[in-house]
Amino acid sequence: MGVVLGCIADDFTGATDLAGLLARSGVQVSLRIGVPDKPDPDPAPFEVIALKCRTAPVAEAIAETRAALAWLKEAGAQHFFWKYCSTFDSTPKGNIGPVAEALMKDLDTNQTIYCPAFPENGRSIFMGHLFVGETPLHESPMKDHPLTPMLDSNLMRLLAPQVTGKVGLANRLTVAKGSTALNRRLLELAKDSVQHVVVDAVADEDLGVIAEACANMPLLTGGSAVAMPLPAIYQRKGILPAHTPKPTIPEFGAGSLVLSGSCSAMTQAQVAIFSNQAQSWKLDPLELAKNAKALEQAENWLRSQPLDAPKLIYATADPQSVRKAQDILGGERAGALVEEALAHLAKTALQIGIRRFVIAGGETSGAVTQALNVDRLSIGPEIAPGVPWTFAKSAGNDIALALKSGNFGDEDFFATALDMLK
Repeated sequence: MGVVLGCIADDFTGATDLAGLLARSGVQVSLRIGVPDKPDPDPAPFEVIALKCRTAPVAEAIAETRAALAWLKEAGAQHFFWKYCSTFDSTPKGNIGPVAEALMKDLDTNQTIYCPAFPENGRSIFMGHLFVGETPLHESPMKDHPLTPMLDSNLMRLLAPQVTGKVGLANRLTVAKGSTALNRRLLELAKDSVQHVVVDAVADEDLGVIAEACANMPLLTGGSAVAMPLPAIYQRKGILPAHTPKPTIPEFGAGSLVLSGSCSAMTQAQVAIFSNQAQSWKLDPLELAKNAKALEQAENWLRSQPLDAPKLIYATADPQSVRKAQDILGGERAGALVEEALAHLAKTALQIGIRRFVIAGGETSGAVTQALNVDRLSIGPEIAPGVPWTFAKSAGNDIALALKSGNFGDEDFFATALDMLK
């Protein structure tokens, strides 16, 4: 059958979010870490390629995503999806818009949609403005994001500086009238040479309307939720099987570790709660920079803990502490020090027998997954909306990875995740 939908995600947690929602359909989903270096003779109906390009230089992000597109096209993909965060994490230079335009050019299409809405997780779009719960994006904790501070809630204003084509809106009043009305609106915008269309969505039924109207577009872009209705549409059209067997969950033993690099408000709350239930160690980028033995001390602490004890290593901090470290070290170096430390500690954990990992933060998830030499994941049970357990091999060992976007999950997420695999 080959690939029906080929997806490219701009970070690793976003990729697992998308893969988990697609896997709800029961159809096989394959999650690749980076662009495979050779074709796969037996690809899955849904192929998701996870990149680490959300905050990469624009040219680098375009090159990586075009390489992913080329692999998916060679695998026979019929439709394509460019997945980014439900809070539209980007800068005025990109990378959401420039990548979309590059993919549009390679696919020879002159229009696509942008819909990062995820109502189940409190992300909605109304009149082109993105809300986190009832709070406009620019008033939410995302205004303090260390890499992509979101200071405007208007997606059209955010997108316009990133693209060369015209930007337009299909608002909630149109979406509420159904897929035919939305198709008509898209055609009207196309006649006016509008290539980039922000589409409102405030509820799950809106996502169904959008997917129905846009399922035949060569390229869709958005958060994971707008892709969720696509499997049922493809099944109804007879191009997907109704069901495929779910993956068997291997045995992993008692060892587990939570590694948290995200500084989102939700992850701060999750760390605060789990640190009262687990042995914990805090990493400080300033200490890592000035003390050559800081990482060794963390490693020695990890080795000294009982294998079956719940453990947490985190660099999660409040916005003021993050800004202080960035002011002293520079944003890039502060982030790199934390990512490298957590990746090193993940490898240590694997060596001492830990096989279950919960990773909080997109950049952290990318660094840890790469450090463990994981190149393909199978999708397991969903812990929270958009966050499944995934299973892979590392150094010949079966391991379980929960790759959590910073803002996802409730305050008890870490304990909930680990309890699922006891």
